[in-house]
Amino acid sequence: MTQDIRTLDAATLAHLQSWVGKTETLSDDITAAPVRALSATLDREDALPVSGTVLAPLWHWLYFLPQHRQSEIGPDGHARRGGFLPPVPLPRRMWAGGRLQWRPDNPLRVGDAVQRNSRIASVTHKAGRSGDLLFVLVQHAVHNAQGLALSEEHDIVYRAAAQASDPVPPPITAEAGAPWQREIVPDAVLLFRYSALTFNGHRIHYDRQYVTEVEGYPGLIVHGPLIATLLVDLVRRHAPDAFIKSFNFKALRPTFDLHPFRLNGQPSGDGKTIRLWAQDHEGWLTMQGSAELA
Repeated sequence: MTQDIRTLDAATLAHLQSWVGKTETLSDDITAAPVRALSATLDREDALPVSGTVLAPLWHWLYFLPQHRQSEIGPDGHARRGGFLPPVPLPRRMWAGGRLQWRPDNPLRVGDAVQRNSRIASVTHKAGRSGDLLFVLVQHAVHNAQGLALSEEHDIVYRAAAQASDPVPPPITAEAGAPWQREIVPDAVLLFRYSALTFNGHRIHYDRQYVTEVEGYPGLIVHGPLIATLLVDLVRRHAPDAFIKSFNFKALRPTFDLHPFRLNGQPSGDGKTIRLWAQDHEGWLTMQGSAELA
């Protein structure tokens, strides 16, 4: 059973904040098989990738995957706390958002040997109405043989286990009438395939008993990175020849596998900036972001 930790004492917080400045360097190869598999998972009709094929935006999340030994996995399906990321004792964690910039003159391509340099930029504490929150900001820089190809900031939030008495934040109504729309059915197969592609063992995405009985959610949680990838994919479907040079997103509300959800896009007047958002079956805003085209 998940330990019920609601608050962090000063000594624990100081220990966690000592992770600021910690770095990690990983190497990988941009291979074709994950590209083919994600294309199928997103229901795309892409040409088969070959050496030199440009990697689509956010598809670098198929690489630099955590590969901890089975004995190192914790009760939630993630690696046990510690190592590069601080050992936050709060049991629930979420990919809360991010900001990414791609170099138009140096896109990642199939066949590239790549390196990712990562740094813990900040560890920030906030006392919330339902217990403590801890925000970890991770900065990544991805290089290929030609130099910097991608810069990324990744927001992770840790929080206490859910309680029946926790206050529920008021939902935000999603904007209606977007010119670009797509409905997604987040069934268990889609969630499994994305978990497998990203080697994500987090049980909230595939273990219904765990997510409902231990973490207190009503259903399987759709991966935040999957929703972000689908939002960028919406841009690619409507502007297939454009180069996306930046994307930012923020998760606002969990999306569950119990109902379809909708992706929305609204281009600016000059077509260079796309406002993007996702909404659940009740019309509540679940993720918002924007993409900038070169």
